[in-house]
Amino acid sequence: MALIKQLHMKKVIITGTSRGIGFELAKQFAENNFQVLALSRNQKPLEELQLKNITTLAVDVCKQEDLEKVKTYIASEWNEVDILIHNAGFLINKPFENLTKDDFFRVFDVNVFGVAALTQVCIPFLKHGSHVVTISSMGGIQGSLKFPGLAAYSSAKGAVITLSELLAEEYKEQEIAFNVLALGAVQTEMLEEAFPGYQAPINAIDMANYIYNFSLSGNQFYNGKILQVAMTNP
Repeated sequence: MALIKQLHMKKVIITGTSRGIGFELAKQFAENNFQVLALSRNQKPLEELQLKNITTLAVDVCKQEDLEKVKTYIASEWNEVDILIHNAGFLINKPFENLTKDDFFRVFDVNVFGVAALTQVCIPFLKHGSHVVTISSMGGIQGSLKFPGLAAYSSAKGAVITLSELLAEEYKEQEIAFNVLALGAVQTEMLEEAFPGYQAPINAIDMANYIYNFSLSGNQFYNGKILQVAMTNP
């Protein structure tokens, strides 16, 4: 009976789970009886919780050899994926004239290329009715107020929006939904590091609650859409 129950538990992959929104998301899914594959370069924070439904893998989404570990795990342990949440992000706050080509590449590598590469790994395992949710930013939305210093980050977040729109069209016959949540400022460690002293109007736990619910049901109403999730307009 235990094996049958495990096989029918929905399976969720989340990136960027060592802290902030990703950490809270992994906890919430596990505590609500989902099987969670938590991907992060730092496994320790989640491992220390010892939640039975979470498997952690030390993965850098920019490294192909790490993504092969993900593919091997899915093929051997799950063979299917219900929800994929691209939450990992990397931000550089630097005046535009000081940005280097390497700065742009590092930001795009995590926020765009890593998203594309992990999606390619997961595509063969994504079930009919599965949902791929990409966490973008209001900085990637045309017409929104932009933070100076985030030229690389905001342009990457705009690029991943377009990527998700294209994937929604390409995989609609397989009934795989791709949606984007463009977040405003959330009080996370990454925000504090980039903008010391800035106080966002929402915390990581509350945003994780929203993303959790959207991941479960948003694909019943949306595909290829970008939802703006912001109380302010940064």
